[in-house]
Amino acid sequence: MTEPVTLRLNDVPTAPGVAREPISLGAQIRDLREARRMRLAELAQAIGKSIGYVSQIERGRSEVSISTLKSISDALGVSISWFFQGYDPREPSEHGYVVRREHRRRLDFPGTGIEEELLSPTLNGEAELIMSRFAPGARSGDVQVSRMAEQSGVVLSGELELAVGDRRFLLKAGDSFRIGRGEPFTACNPGSEPSHSLWVIAPPLY
Repeated sequence: MTEPVTLRLNDVPTAPGVAREPISLGAQIRDLREARRMRLAELAQAIGKSIGYVSQIERGRSEVSISTLKSISDALGVSISWFFQGYDPREPSEHGYVVRREHRRRLDFPGTGIEEELLSPTLNGEAELIMSRFAPGARSGDVQVSRMAEQSGVVLSGELELAVGDRRFLLKAGDSFRIGRGEPFTACNPGSEPSHSLWVIAPPLY
């Protein structure tokens, strides 16, 4: 039987000749947990670990197995690759300021036809920038949901239909929108072409 693979949180692999990227896995876990408005105790309970252990992970003072990281990613609603995508060969001076196109963090929702890319360098700012792609016929759900954040955006291509409460809006490329904090909504692509839209969510609730 092979030994479980573990990652030392500050031991970030880098390509030859590339400066070490100062992003720790623990910091990514903490930022995403806080963006989800999840308490440390809630995450610990979700993965069956102690609060102290999860705290040690977030502070970069403990190792984490791949199986534990998978449990954490499931609890936070992302794929495990989300965390590895934070390790990229950009210049250390760009950390927290720049996201290169090829290093965007991607999140898809299997079976829904929806894909999202995080354009913000981190999740601990005042707002987050997200690029959403809706395949033809894709919809965010049949039941309206609300976020405790203000959401604004612009449709870049295709069509996007927003249902906000009892109101429905069919938006096309160039149209922009705003959804107030706590307003229930759904989004869908009623067109025959993919829909791309840029969203700004404040505060971050990715």
